[in-house]
Amino acid sequence: MIEAGVTLAIAAAAGLATITTRLHGQIHEVDRRLDQVELRVAERYVSKKDLSEMLTRMEDHMVRIEEKLDRISLKTHI
Repeated sequence: MIEAGVTLAIAAAAGLATITTRLHGQIHEVDRRLDQVELRVAERYVSKKDLSEMLTRMEDHMVRIEEKLDRISLKTHI
């Protein structure tokens, strides 16, 4: 009877170890894939704040160009 209990305990421990190892492997794989997705997102997309700052700079630059063109246009008409 004790032999059966020991065998059962060893089998249960081995089964639990196998399940834990497989689960850990799957978690590791999901973590690796998530890291890849995060990297792709970071490479391809810009935050709203950064985009807003870039657009503001672009608009400011365009306004300066327009002002210069207006000054040139006024000089030629005089």
